[in-house]
Amino acid sequence: MIWTWDIIRRIIEVLWLINIGFAIWTVFRSRRDIASTWAWLLVLTVFPYVGFIIYLFLGRQLSHDEIFAIQTEQQKARDQFLSQQHKLLKKHDLLPSEDRKPRARMLTELNLTNNDSILTFNNDVELFIDGPKLFDNIIENINQAKEMIDVEFYTFYDDELGNRVLKALEGAAKRGVKVRVIYDASGSRGTKPRFFDNLRKLGGQAQPFISTSKKYWFTTPRLNYHLHRKLVIIDHEIGYIGGFNIGDQYVDKSEKFGHWRDTHMRVVGQAPTMMEVRFAMDWNTSSRKSHLPKYEVDWLKDFKLKPATSESQVAMQIVSSGPDSQDFAIRRGYEGIIAGARKYVYIQTPYLIPEPPVLEALIIAAKSGVDVRIMVPDMADHAFVYRATEYYAKYLTANGVKVYKYDNGFIHAKTIVSGSNISSVGSANQDFRSYSLNFEVNAFNYSPELTAKLKAIFEEDLKKSTLMTNEYFDNQSKWRKFKQYFSRLLSPIL
Repeated sequence: MIWTWDIIRRIIEVLWLINIGFAIWTVFRSRRDIASTWAWLLVLTVFPYVGFIIYLFLGRQLSHDEIFAIQTEQQKARDQFLSQQHKLLKKHDLLPSEDRKPRARMLTELNLTNNDSILTFNNDVELFIDGPKLFDNIIENINQAKEMIDVEFYTFYDDELGNRVLKALEGAAKRGVKVRVIYDASGSRGTKPRFFDNLRKLGGQAQPFISTSKKYWFTTPRLNYHLHRKLVIIDHEIGYIGGFNIGDQYVDKSEKFGHWRDTHMRVVGQAPTMMEVRFAMDWNTSSRKSHLPKYEVDWLKDFKLKPATSESQVAMQIVSSGPDSQDFAIRRGYEGIIAGARKYVYIQTPYLIPEPPVLEALIIAAKSGVDVRIMVPDMADHAFVYRATEYYAKYLTANGVKVYKYDNGFIHAKTIVSGSNISSVGSANQDFRSYSLNFEVNAFNYSPELTAKLKAIFEEDLKKSTLMTNEYFDNQSKWRKFKQYFSRLLSPIL
């Protein structure tokens, strides 16, 4: 056969058609939203063959068995509390009378009916925006633990901070405290399973989350559907929840990022019990692969909700979401806060790639006279993600939303505060990934005092930030604008 250009061209055309056929079959065989479907079709057709390698790592979904296991654990753990709260809901008694403002009541009902999120009342909250102080407190509480410690993080690095935390956990296990650790092997890349060997020898337990292999992260070629939660629960009544991970960069020891600005909460009360239930569900689901003993929560049968004993205590719901559910609980909670705003909404997020419902809610609020302000980093930790963030920042700025870039390091906080008594602090960013691709957990709070503190922190951060104006975006280079538009096309899968 003589290889003429015409023959080569026809072979390329046939291979291209085969690639498109496989692309359509690959994408449509899994249930996805329309935006993600078209984004993956774009990747698989524009980048023949290479696109399938990208899909292998980024596009594969959880198996039905894995999703079923998660849902089963959720139902077993929550059923015993829900009937009591639904009765209170019918009587309009879910919140104490002094906190029963229409917006707060609607949000608590949304989280209860949409996510089975139990509302607890008697929670004392301490805020941390400084990594070194936060981890000093966590380690101190670990050193004082008497009964149990649960640790669940997206990132648990084998570095100076990681070894400090691990040493404290080993000391607790040596004292006879029940220690369990769940980590995401992809988020903790570089941390080998043997990192936890001594903890295991001392009686502690550690396992990677379900979406990754028992031993090595690359044996399961999937970079989506990961554990992004950040939880510590100690002796059933002390809980930590927020945006910090375990690694040196989170305590200002990274030359690239400099000061790491994040938000975390230390909670003492009954909300940590709900964090523990969340941990137990994740542990039991993951143990199907690791074969570690299940987390028994029999003691919960005696659990009774306690009323608040002072005005400073916070009513709180622990709300979780992930690809195991189509309820989009945290995203809908965010939408509820934004849609109900009357005066202001302040948001901090490292990634601003909102799905259409949140995007529209932000624009409607701004055009309705609500003071909508969003704070994002002034530097990238992921190139495509940051260019997509710039695209949406430009779009929102053009529609009346005030978007600021934080100039004093890297802002990683995931907070939203609005009105006189509504706030949320947790692990979920304002992006597609946090809304539906990863496993997240947030605390939704109903407290005038806590809301005032979070608002004051935001306003203090404004002094170290720059407003991104229409002129700022107009003066950017054409190449930078192209990267923003191109990254936006991939936003559903970033």
